[in-house]
Amino acid sequence: MWARLAAANCKLKKTARDGNMKAAVLHAFDEKLTAREFVKYEDVPDPKIKRPTDVIVRVGGAGVCRTDLHIVEGIWRSKVDVKLPYIMGHENAGWVEAVGPGVEGVKVGDSVICHPLVTSGHCLACRRGNDMHALDSSFPGINADGGYAQYLLTGQRSLIKLPKSLAPKDVAPYTDAGLTAYRAAKKASRHLLPGEYAVIIGAGGLGHIGIQVVSALCAAEIIVVDRADKSLALAKECGADHALKADGDEVEAVLALTKGKGAEAVIDFVGEGDAVAKGLAMTRNGGSRLRRKDRDSDDRHDYV
Repeated sequence: MWARLAAANCKLKKTARDGNMKAAVLHAFDEKLTAREFVKYEDVPDPKIKRPTDVIVRVGGAGVCRTDLHIVEGIWRSKVDVKLPYIMGHENAGWVEAVGPGVEGVKVGDSVICHPLVTSGHCLACRRGNDMHALDSSFPGINADGGYAQYLLTGQRSLIKLPKSLAPKDVAPYTDAGLTAYRAAKKASRHLLPGEYAVIIGAGGLGHIGIQVVSALCAAEIIVVDRADKSLALAKECGADHALKADGDEVEAVLALTKGKGAEAVIDFVGEGDAVAKGLAMTRNGGSRLRRKDRDSDDRHDYV
């Protein structure tokens, strides 16, 4: 399944401009994910600047996310107003291609990474840094055309310039996986002191970033739980102090490391199956548990 989306993305190379661009377009939902292809590679009109702060980015990298499969399945139809045909891709980075008359801070040719949400910055949620709850926003790849295309319409406030040492294709997934992991790890780190413990469940695409963030922001001991030996090895490389196999005895193993009390913070990057109950069992009385909410919930990238 992943290969079919990734293969479509790889075709999106720069071609001569004629008012159209190449894109991987979703024309129909596939609830069982049984189709030979999920998207069609075709010509679509170039995005147009409509607001003074609009920016068009030439896409240099677009990450393939599990959420994209949920969109293909049609799960998001009840959450957002998606009209087919439609271009997915919410993890994007590239180069500024064109700017609106009110844009400051970036210019044509700058390499940038794109925050997944496009907001005005005017509402209270934006002012507090909670853009995911903005009153006026668009979400390219979710409720607006995204980055599985040569060009992406976004906004000035959503762009961060990249240093010359970073290529857009190498950092695009950080716009989702990186931000999600960072938010959870930062929340946990605020309350973690030296000598305390943080458990991270899942050392995959999000978890391995979360480990590095917790390690950088606090001095707590980090315990990572995962089913795969390869993931546990990666966890150690990323800064985990302890790597535990999720073999059915992981709760007992965590309690043994924490002298029977559990961890002060448990960050669950799995958020389904028995990870939920086991995460609670690993949490110390008065501790915090941050769980990745179901991707089908309304709070798409939030943590509780």
